[in-house]
Amino acid sequence: MRQSKRNMNALAYAILILGALLILFPLYITVITTFKTSGESANSFFTLPQSLYFGNYQEVLKNPTLGYAYRNTIYITFLSLLLELVVMPPMSFALSRGMYHGSKVFKGLYFFFLLGIFLPFQVRMMPLVKLLSALNMMNPTGMVLLYLAHATCESMFLYVGYLASISPSLEEAAYIDGATTAQTFYRIIFPLMRPILATVMIREGLAIWNDYMLPLLCLNRSNTMWTLTLFQYNFQSEFNVDYNLAFSCLVLASLPIIVLYCFMQKQIIGGLTNGAVKG
Repeated sequence: MRQSKRNMNALAYAILILGALLILFPLYITVITTFKTSGESANSFFTLPQSLYFGNYQEVLKNPTLGYAYRNTIYITFLSLLLELVVMPPMSFALSRGMYHGSKVFKGLYFFFLLGIFLPFQVRMMPLVKLLSALNMMNPTGMVLLYLAHATCESMFLYVGYLASISPSLEEAAYIDGATTAQTFYRIIFPLMRPILATVMIREGLAIWNDYMLPLLCLNRSNTMWTLTLFQYNFQSEFNVDYNLAFSCLVLASLPIIVLYCFMQKQIIGGLTNGAVKG
């Protein structure tokens, strides 16, 4: 029995080490390539650079379009998440409690939103883009509304499922004390939603920051409207042989997310675990 347990532990550690190597090796290649000259990369793609060469980063940073890309990406991501945080939780609360009280209208609305999850993105993509074009909003602000519409079905499903686990007796006690529906939601229910709020915000934030297809369709008319993913694509097309510059561009585009996680990892992990046990 003891030998079998040791073998299982050894197998588990071997799988974990293999998984870590599969993740770390591409990161290693990406980072060391940014500090090499083109000649060093041509001689050996996997070895460490002989000395730290910052010319690749200087070349990328000199490109004026990078500033536009950072500005647009931060604007679109931040505003999309803010609007989703303002709109989706109260809508989901109304939907959840309407179904709890047996309303067929709210139940029908819930299943209507649920159908959107089963529609492939490619099916929803073109109607949304056509609508945006008809409204003359093929710009970063239009992209914010597009991402809000795109996230509605999945976010609503996650929020409603989580709210179903919060006992309505908490709200009934608040109503007895004279609280309004808005006061009950924002003072009692909303704080209890921190785990699912963190989950949805992280999920949507990463998806928006890394999205390529929708910016390609809506923002590719002018380089002043590019996001970071469009900048990377066009930059790599321009320098399709120089991997040093392409990887430097990739690192600079990923840096804000990495720095944000380093400074807020306790809050992010705490948001995912806080409130897991509700009184």
